[in-house]
Amino acid sequence: MMRKPGIYAVLVMLLFAACQANQTEVPVKRFGSVTGLKPEKMEYYKKLHANAWPEVLKKIKQCNIRNYSIYLQKIDSSYYLFSYFEYVGKDFDADMKKMADDPNTQKWWKETDPCQQPLPETAAKKQIWTNMEEVFHTD
Repeated sequence: MMRKPGIYAVLVMLLFAACQANQTEVPVKRFGSVTGLKPEKMEYYKKLHANAWPEVLKKIKQCNIRNYSIYLQKIDSSYYLFSYFEYVGKDFDADMKKMADDPNTQKWWKETDPCQQPLPETAAKKQIWTNMEEVFHTD
């Protein structure tokens, strides 16, 4: 004789099916960029990021940026910052405009921008961070 599944088993199966049906794969776009760091501003830059402003962190998330990291490396006698983040939104340009229009983010950039030393080709475009080409990724 075959037993009918219990009510809990049915509920678990329905819940699992509902979760699977609602999962939509959000495409992740990865970004890496580089800029220089003025040696005399290094400690201030580190201090700022050790106590990043909550309003700025909130705006970063609202603009669909995840896994944002900044690394520091000395090469020869110069210091460089490498940033990495993942974008999970649908309109990168609109999200970046929303971030740039945010008053708290603008104040943050007034603190961080003078610490950075853009690469020459990026400085010529009046930008700070140089986008890097992704040549390898694995999950």
